[in-house]
Amino acid sequence: MSSRKVLPGFNLTLGYTVFYLCLIVLIPLSALVFKTLNLTFDQFWAAISSPRVVASYQLTFGASLLAASVNVVFGLLVAWVLVRYDFPGKKVADALVDLPFALPTAVAGIALTALLAGNGWIGQFLEPMGIELAYKPGGVVVALIFIGLPFVVRTVQPVLEDTEKELEEAATCLGATRWQTFWLVIFPAIAPALLTGFAMAFARAIGEYGSVIFIAGNMPMVSEITPLIIIGKLEQYDYAGATAVALVMLIMSFVLLLLINALQAWQRQRSGAGA
Repeated sequence: MSSRKVLPGFNLTLGYTVFYLCLIVLIPLSALVFKTLNLTFDQFWAAISSPRVVASYQLTFGASLLAASVNVVFGLLVAWVLVRYDFPGKKVADALVDLPFALPTAVAGIALTALLAGNGWIGQFLEPMGIELAYKPGGVVVALIFIGLPFVVRTVQPVLEDTEKELEEAATCLGATRWQTFWLVIFPAIAPALLTGFAMAFARAIGEYGSVIFIAGNMPMVSEITPLIIIGKLEQYDYAGATAVALVMLIMSFVLLLLINALQAWQRQRSGAGA
């Protein structure tokens, strides 16, 4: 006697899932590949390896990696405070974490530029100290930190809420210091969530456009991001060149996310073996 499925219609739902993924993901990505195939290898290489494009790769991926790394640290701190402490205005602070989700990215870019420019509320104090953020690569990092923080906080927060405090109390009773308790008891439990938050923040930062173009200054070889390069090629009707650069970003992003997912799987296996 076959077991009765809780949700019937597996074949239908599986077919719909595959169709939907093909329609939304695979077909657009395949069109990107096929459009790039119109170029010869020399044309493709010239499009993706010009000094201006390479400089945009370095800024886009470097700033995204730095912003995601910063968000791992401060996102964990924010999640820790929201989970472990009660204070006046906690609900307001918790709601503000989601502000970058609701705020249009262009508005975020304009607001950050107004704050960090030389005559801005914050920039007017930083510039005399030699710290220039607006219209510089540093401004790109700040914008990417702003839009990526919620991904880390919202990924780590539920895991922290589910951690067993009895394990921390047992570690304390056995003479562990606060640092040993965090590193040996808490961190292994939240490490997969931290890696997931890092991957999501990193992926979001790579494709960010709206909040960056206002604060970056968009100076070639200095503060020009790769999405802006793609937009510029499209405006010049260089569709094949735009798809070539986009294909490189797609491949690099996929490889990096694949490595992060593999690291997550290894971390889960390690945690399971340790348990």
